[in-house]
Amino acid sequence: MNYTVYRNRAMWIVQLVTALGFLGAAIQKFEAAPSVMRTFDAMGWSTPPRIVLGVLEVVGAVALFVPVLAGVAASGFVALTICASVVQVSTGESVVAPLIMLALTALTAWGRRDSIISLRSTLTTRPNAGMS
Repeated sequence: MNYTVYRNRAMWIVQLVTALGFLGAAIQKFEAAPSVMRTFDAMGWSTPPRIVLGVLEVVGAVALFVPVLAGVAASGFVALTICASVVQVSTGESVVAPLIMLALTALTAWGRRDSIISLRSTLTTRPNAGMS
């Protein structure tokens, strides 16, 4: 096997671990786990934002398995985990989990950057461009 095959397999493993991490985080939000509630209470946020965040985590985790969306989903998770890290620090909670997820999502976004470029190209290409 060549480098590309190993790289692709490794990326799928990283994406699986990342997706499982975000699914776990979503479940904690849906179940109103005490650590989640402490964080959301410290921010003054109520139930709807917590549920919306959980839904976004589930949607993003699924998108990690759609090849054309994997890079974009990972990039969105990079932004989310940066924000989560800041919130965790400001509320006095542990920042370890968000930083681990940040590393995984950044690796996925970098590894699937070709899918981001491909998706952008698809979305910005006009059908029948140049035809009169």
